[in-house]
Amino acid sequence: MPTSDSQPISKLDAIVKAYDIRGTVPDQFDTDVAYALGVAFAAFTRVPHIVVGHDMRPSGPELVEAFARGVMEQGIDVIHLGLASTDLLYFAAGRLDAPGAMFTASHNPAQYNGIKLCLSGARPVGADTGLPEIQASAQAVLDGRGPLPVQRPGRATQRNLLSAFADHVISFIDPSQLRPLKVVADTANGMGGLVVPAVFERLAVIDLEIMYGELDGTFPNHPADPLQPANQRDLQARVVSGGFDVGLAFDGDADRVFVVDEQGRGISGSTTTALLATSVLRKHPGATILYNLICSRAVPEVIREHGGVPIRTKVGHSFIKQIMADTGAVFGGEHSAHYYFLENYRADSGLIASMLVLEELSRGQQDLSILRKPFERYSSSGEINTQVNDADAVLKAVAAQFASAGLDHLDGLTVDSGPWWFNLRPSNTEPLLRLNLEAPNRDECDQHVAEVLALITSV
Repeated sequence: MPTSDSQPISKLDAIVKAYDIRGTVPDQFDTDVAYALGVAFAAFTRVPHIVVGHDMRPSGPELVEAFARGVMEQGIDVIHLGLASTDLLYFAAGRLDAPGAMFTASHNPAQYNGIKLCLSGARPVGADTGLPEIQASAQAVLDGRGPLPVQRPGRATQRNLLSAFADHVISFIDPSQLRPLKVVADTANGMGGLVVPAVFERLAVIDLEIMYGELDGTFPNHPADPLQPANQRDLQARVVSGGFDVGLAFDGDADRVFVVDEQGRGISGSTTTALLATSVLRKHPGATILYNLICSRAVPEVIREHGGVPIRTKVGHSFIKQIMADTGAVFGGEHSAHYYFLENYRADSGLIASMLVLEELSRGQQDLSILRKPFERYSSSGEINTQVNDADAVLKAVAAQFASAGLDHLDGLTVDSGPWWFNLRPSNTEPLLRLNLEAPNRDECDQHVAEVLALITSV
C-alpha cells in the first residue's frame, strides 16, 4: 500500500511484491505479520478450508502456525501438507479445489521467508488478482482494526499428498517410452530433496543420483538459486565426471528447474521453453503457447514452425497464469525456468518440465548437446543488473535515444532494432534496472550491451 512521506513504511509495504510476499525474518516478516495475513486471506477467500505447506527453512513452522491460527479464528479449516514443494502445494490447491498458502522464499538466502498464495484450483493471487486487498486487510489486523475471531473456529488436519503428486507428474509422459538414462539432480538442500526421489522412483529405467538432497534451509553447500551460473558448477562438474546424460538443477522450493547437457553445459530457460514447446505441440497441435518477453526470439519462431500460436507476456507467474486462463494456452515458459502447464491447473512445475525433457531425450535418441542446437539461434547477454537513482528517468532517456526503433512498454521498455533487441525493466524490490539483450552473434551482442549500459549509466 502506498504511504505518505510522513508515514513510516509498514512491514507489509516492505514484503508484499507484485506476485508474492517475501522478506527477512524476523525484522520484516514475523509471526504477527503471518497471523495478520492468515486472517486477511481467510476473509478474502471465505471458503471452507485452506491448504498450507512450507519449505525447509527453519522459520517456516512458527510462521505457518501463526498464519493457520489467523485462518482458523475466522472459522475456516486448515489442511496442513507439512513439508512441500511449491508445485506440490499448487497440485493440492487444484486437486482439493481449495486456496493455498506456500511458505517459501524460493531461491533467496536463509534469512528470508515468504508466502506464495493461490486461490481454489491454483488460480493466481497477485497485484491484479487480490494481493493489494489482502495486504490492506492484513494491515487493518496489525492496526487493531481487523475482524474479530468467530465463535466457532476452524479445525486443523494433516494431509499427505506426496504420492498422489508424484503420480500426477508421471501422468504427463508415457514412462514405457523412456530409454535408460543416467540423471543427476542438484536439489541444493531444498524441497527437491523430498519430491524428486518420490517421482523418479516410479521410473524404472532412469538411474538417478541426488546431490545435496538433505533438507537444510541454511543451504550449507551453495545458494538454491540455479539462475546464477556459479550455483550450477557443482552439478556441471558431476555430470561430466559421472558420465550422466542430463543434469537437473532445482531451486529452493523446487518449482523451477535448469537443465545441463551431458557435456556439462547449462541450457537457458529460453532453450528449454522452445524444446518443451515442441513436445507440447506434438500432443496438442495448433495450441497457444505463452512465453515471457525476455525469452529468446527463437521461442516464438519455434512455436510457429511447429504449428503453434505464440503469445508474449509480462514476467511473473500471476500474469502468465491469468493469460493462460484468458487464452486457453496449454503451456507457458519463462526465461527464468518457470514452466506452466494447462493440465497442471495452469501452474508451474520443475518436475513436470523434467519429465518432458527426459521424454524428448528418449524420443530423439540423441545426446542433449545435439538436441538443443536447433533452438539456440542467437547470442544473449543474460540478465545484467544496474543500480540507478531514478528508473523512470533512465527508461525515458533510453526510449528517446531509440525513438526510431520499435518500442513497447508491456513490461518496462522493449526496443526492437531489427537484428537485435533488448528489454529494460525495473526490479520490483530494489533500485535496479534489469537488461536482457539478444543479437545475431556474440560480438554484436557484446557491442550493443556496452552501448546500452553506457546510456543507462550516463543518465
